[in-house]
Amino acid sequence: MISAKNEQLGVLLVPEALRLAEAEGLDLVEVAPTAVPPVCRIMDYGKYKYEQTKKQHAAKLHQRGTQLKEVKFRPFTSQHDVDYKLRHAIDFLTAGHKVKLTVMFRGRELAHQEAGHALLERLKTALADACTPDHPARTEGRNMMIIVSPKAQIAVKRKTAAKPQKAAAPGSAKSSIPPAVTTEAAAPAPTAGPASETTKDT
Repeated sequence: MISAKNEQLGVLLVPEALRLAEAEGLDLVEVAPTAVPPVCRIMDYGKYKYEQTKKQHAAKLHQRGTQLKEVKFRPFTSQHDVDYKLRHAIDFLTAGHKVKLTVMFRGRELAHQEAGHALLERLKTALADACTPDHPARTEGRNMMIIVSPKAQIAVKRKTAAKPQKAAAPGSAKSSIPPAVTTEAAAPAPTAGPASETTKDT
């Protein structure tokens, strides 16, 4: 028996456990039915079900948002094309997606699998700051592939960048834009003439 404050109450008879739960205005919930003896906890069952539903919903949203993207290479792809495709892979990782790096072999290229393996090693090194491999490189038919997942800090940076920043009030200390200068303040001060000209034809 576990209390609502997560305290061990020992082994109790069911009527005694129910009495304790009712005294606190809570429910007696069996949380480990296969244990010997079964484990029960005093809790608000409605609140417990609500929290479980929220966790399941959050897990579904996370699964829905993460996708597996694929970037394909040939064993002798030029360095220019490799760099171009690497930028796409980094964009996918920054967006929180897994990336499948695939080297495709055609015809006689199958005799040069070492070139494909070397290319995947170069790709892993180039992406080391953005991802971690899910498994070693492996061959599937005519393709050699590896799946990489974004690192945690990459996802944090993406979320931080997505947050809109609050605009600072005009003239506040946080504003990086200086206040506009009025025409009157910018104009030079008039030069006073002789007193006789000032009082002329009044």
